[in-house]
Amino acid sequence: MKNIINKLIIENEKQIKHRFTNNLPFKHVVIENFFKPEFCEKLLEEFPSFDDKLAVNENGDVGLKAVHEHVSDISNTYKQLDELVKNKEFISLVESMTGIKSLKYDPHYFGGGTHNNLHGQDLDPHVDFTHHPISGQHRRMNLIVYLNKEWKSEWGGNIELHKNPRLEPDQDEIISVEPIFNRAVIFETNNLSWHGFPRINLPEDKKDLSRKSFALYYYTDSRDEQVKPHSTIYVERHLPRKIKTGKILSADDLQEIKILLARRDQHLERLYSYITGMTEEIAGLKYQLLQKGQNYSAKGKGEYLNTPDPVHASYDESRLLARIYELENSRSWKITAPLRKLMNLFKK
Repeated sequence: MKNIINKLIIENEKQIKHRFTNNLPFKHVVIENFFKPEFCEKLLEEFPSFDDKLAVNENGDVGLKAVHEHVSDISNTYKQLDELVKNKEFISLVESMTGIKSLKYDPHYFGGGTHNNLHGQDLDPHVDFTHHPISGQHRRMNLIVYLNKEWKSEWGGNIELHKNPRLEPDQDEIISVEPIFNRAVIFETNNLSWHGFPRINLPEDKKDLSRKSFALYYYTDSRDEQVKPHSTIYVERHLPRKIKTGKILSADDLQEIKILLARRDQHLERLYSYITGMTEEIAGLKYQLLQKGQNYSAKGKGEYLNTPDPVHASYDESRLLARIYELENSRSWKITAPLRKLMNLFKK
C-alpha cells in the first residue's frame, strides 16, 4: 500500500476523518494527490479507450459514458489497483478516514471501475442504489479518483454534491469539485447523498479529451440507520438561469431545453416500464393466491391486508403475501403512484 498511496494521507487520517464528518451538504472529503505520482501517471497512461460495447445506457442505447468493470483485466497497473482496494490494510485506512466500519470490497465492481465520459455527457443529480444486486449488502461509500490533467470548470463535468436537487438552485446547497488529476472524492451513500455533474461542453480544440475517473464502491453486511431499499433515483435538472421572462431564446437555448425534455421523457419511460413490470408481478401473485383459495382483496377504502393470516395461510401463501406487500410498499411503487393515476385516467 505504501508504494501506491501518498504517505501524507496515511499520516493525516485523523484530520481527513474530521473533514469527512463535518463537511456539508453530507459527509464527504476531497483529497489531493491521492496516489503516488508515478502510479497515477500509469493509471492514466493505461486507461482503456472508449468502447461502444461498454457504453450501453439504461435505455439500451450506446451513450457517451463507457464503464469498464473488469478492472484487473485492463493492465498490470490496474491489477495492482484492484489488489490494493481489497487489501485489508487499505480498507482499514478508509474505515479510519470515514468512520464507517466493516467495509466490504465489491469483486464485481457493479457500476464501478473506469468511467470514460465524452463531450455532451452529463449525470443528473441522483442518490445511488441502496443494496448490491448480487450480494444484497448495503452500499455505504463511494471513492472516486479523477485522472484529468487538463480541465476547466467552464467545461462542465465538475462533480456536484447537493443538499436537495428538488429545491430551486438558490436554495440548494451545492459543492462543486473539478475532476482534476489525482484528486479523490470520498462520500457516504444514503438517501440524502445527492450528486451528479453538469453536461460536458468542451471547446472545439479540446474535443479529443474525455472525463476520466476510477470509481470504487464499498458495502457493509448491515447498517445502523434505517434506509429503505431503492434503485438509483434521479432528479432532472432545473432550467438554466438564463431562461427567464423576457428572454429571447437562441438556437442553443432551444436545443438545451429540448435535451432536458428528452432526458425527462427517458426517465418517465423507464418509470412506466417499472410500473408495468411491478403491476404484472402483483397481478400474477394475487392470481396464484386465488388459485390456492387465499383472497388478498381490498378491505375498507383500498387498504390491503398487510400481513398473511398465520392461521389460514400456508408457507407458500405467506411468501406470496409477503412479496405482494413488499412490492406495494416499495419506494418505487409509492413514488410512481401519481403516474399510475395518470395512466388510469387515459385508460378511461
